[in-house]
Amino acid sequence: MALYEVVREIQNECANNQMRDVFFDEIETEDPVASVREMLSNERQLELTVETSDDDNVTVFANCAGIVQKFVFTRI
Repeated sequence: MALYEVVREIQNECANNQMRDVFFDEIETEDPVASVREMLSNERQLELTVETSDDDNVTVFANCAGIVQKFVFTRI
């Protein structure tokens, strides 16, 4: 299993508020996309978009009924 530092950003939809909620965690997984699906398993309308880089880092964008969350997995 690979160890990743995960940065989770949640867009704030409130008017006049440009801040984001940002959370940091370490996750051990072989499949970052499956980890995001598991974290958001209670979401009914879930759409995932995945971007990968050459250095095994993965960015997953999760659209949960119009609210976008960004998960950046950086291999440690």
